[in-house]
Amino acid sequence: MQASTEAAPTSKKMIWTGRIMSGLVILFLIFDGVTKLIKIDPVVEAFAQLGYPDSLALPIGIIVLACAALYANPQTAILGAILLTGLLGGAIASHVRVGDPIFTHVLFGAYLGVLAWGGLYLRDEKLRALLSLRH
Repeated sequence: MQASTEAAPTSKKMIWTGRIMSGLVILFLIFDGVTKLIKIDPVVEAFAQLGYPDSLALPIGIIVLACAALYANPQTAILGAILLTGLLGGAIASHVRVGDPIFTHVLFGAYLGVLAWGGLYLRDEKLRALLSLRH
């Protein structure tokens, strides 16, 4: 009997777990982007604490929502995840720069990134094949 080189079929449980993880990321990004667009008080305070002018809230909010839209669309999800990774890296750097607490503020972007990539990995068979360690 010859070993098959095809990827194992994706289980429904795996796909739904990935969709739920991705859905949580998308909901957070929509919430975050909208709060930046309407510049609620906590956003203005956070921008001041991080040393950014609140005039940047609108363009950053648009970028966050664009990343969410790209990530939510199956055809552009990988591009969305890549752009989201860059956005989260900037957020991590900003929190490191001002000396925010590690586990709650600095690493929050990493937590969100792991959730985003983990969800995408579970729901996208082609990504799993690309990142597979087995030949």
